[in-house]
Amino acid sequence: MKYIALVTIMAMSSNFLSFGQQDKEPIEIEVNESEKKVDVMVDGKLFTSYIYPDNVMKPVLWPVISPDGNMLTRSYPMINKEGDRTDHPHHVGIWLNYGDVNGLDFWNNSEAIPASKKDGYGAIAHQSIKKAKGGNGKATLVTNSLWNAPDNTSLLEEKTTFTFTAGKDIRIIDRTTTLKALVDEVKFTDNKEGMFAIRVARELELPSEKPTTLMDSHGVATKVDKMDNTYVKGDYKSSEGITGGDVWGTRARWMELSSEVKGEDVSLIIIDHPKNPGYPTYWHARDYGLFSANTLGQKALSDGKDELNYSLKKGEKATFKYRLVVTSGHLSESEINALADEYAKK
Repeated sequence: MKYIALVTIMAMSSNFLSFGQQDKEPIEIEVNESEKKVDVMVDGKLFTSYIYPDNVMKPVLWPVISPDGNMLTRSYPMINKEGDRTDHPHHVGIWLNYGDVNGLDFWNNSEAIPASKKDGYGAIAHQSIKKAKGGNGKATLVTNSLWNAPDNTSLLEEKTTFTFTAGKDIRIIDRTTTLKALVDEVKFTDNKEGMFAIRVARELELPSEKPTTLMDSHGVATKVDKMDNTYVKGDYKSSEGITGGDVWGTRARWMELSSEVKGEDVSLIIIDHPKNPGYPTYWHARDYGLFSANTLGQKALSDGKDELNYSLKKGEKATFKYRLVVTSGHLSESEINALADEYAKK
């Protein structure tokens, strides 16, 4: 199936969003159920794909490509790309899950977990594509999934709506996820591993001298004692004015990660929604490339000052909303605030 949407980004008070006719970018949504993916094409070029292979343990958006065609997500473990870090194989593309749901770890589950330990991990299983439609200034993808225990008991039913918009130098993904409890009680016990996240390419990491393991030119994970930061130029900035690695464990309504990739200035901006539990979110944002808004995890991130143990009774629902902005070029704080203000009204 193929659905084509001509996307119009609605004019706002901020001039950079007042796109003219020439700035509209056509979006194609190409559903390929046999390959377990949905490609999102902007002006004929891949922007991202919704994928749900059996070996990833959750549906994700991967890869994510900048307006100029540069890879913004880490390739590993989907592709053995030279220079990629090989830590945390569960960090794939853009995803949403959590580290403690009824005692099960959904966050850290991957193929790397040995069978003897699998009983401590949950997985999110894609069920169906409910809608793939464009028009009226937006492209929409709606999916259904189940959050399953190791014995295949379904704890949560998930309905997620992705809304994609695109202009010449900007892409926006709005994710709305509604979780419905299917058992007597579903407990999201306060945990630092969550919740809406992206794992970025090497160029968007913060420069670091720490030894690590990188993929070499032969596809072999190799220990590196001295890091080459020539092309590593990432930096965080929060709505509260905090920058660099100091953003970890702070609260803010938005966070920007900016860098340069092959001569293109790029930014990734995650915006929290005021209706989310725990707003404004704590940020589980690391220098090595994990960029995460942890709406429900507060205790570890606040050094014990705050704590949020969230739960749903059978049949109850909770909705989580996040916006990811991808830009070629950097936005001013006033422009980011305008995007956040507009999103807060949705």
